[in-house]
This record gives sequence, C-alpha cells and structure tokens, in this order.
Amino acid sequence: MCGFIGLIGTDAPVREIHDGLLAIQHRGQDAAGIVAYDGRFHLHKGEGLVRDVFDPAAMATVRGEMALGHVRYPTVGSGGVEDAQPFVLTHPFGIAMAHNGNVVNYK
Repeated sequence: MCGFIGLIGTDAPVREIHDGLLAIQHRGQDAAGIVAYDGRFHLHKGEGLVRDVFDPAAMATVRGEMALGHVRYPTVGSGGVEDAQPFVLTHPFGIAMAHNGNVVNYK
C-alpha cells in the first residue's frame, strides 16, 4: 500500500513532506513525488527511493505554502515514472491528487 502526506499552514511544508516521506518510505519504494502550490503547481517526482528522487536541486524547484507527497507501492501499471504520484492537472482550473488504490471509474 502506498503512503501519502499533505500539509498546509506550516513554514516549510515541502521540507516537512520530504521528512515525512522518508519516515513512511516502507509504504512504497517504487517511486516518490511532491507537489506544492504557491498560486501555481510545482511538481517533482521520479522512480526510486525518496533519497534518490529528491536531491538539493530538485528540492529547490518545489515551493509553496501547501504540499502533498506520495510514495508508491505498485499494484497495477507498468511501474514507470508515468505511474508516480502526485498527479497534477492544470486545466481548466487545476487540481493535485495522490491516492492509495486504483481509480476504477476514471472514464
């Protein structure tokens, strides 16, 4: 089962999400991702462990007042970066989502 964390109202949500993902790394080792929002979405995700996905350069690109993080344990999908979460859609309004499980009614 995957693990995910969301934070709002802290001084450093991205750093706290990163630390939280390290703490729940056992929930998924396939991929990791963080999205933050400061009027627009800033997303970084990739395959592998949290420590491998987020180097200092990657952490600098993710900024905002609220953040959402995810570690993936694969149950379906090819296991590539396209399956890494969170997912972000910017049109028509914008939404970020992380989940645990399968979205069976997506159509």
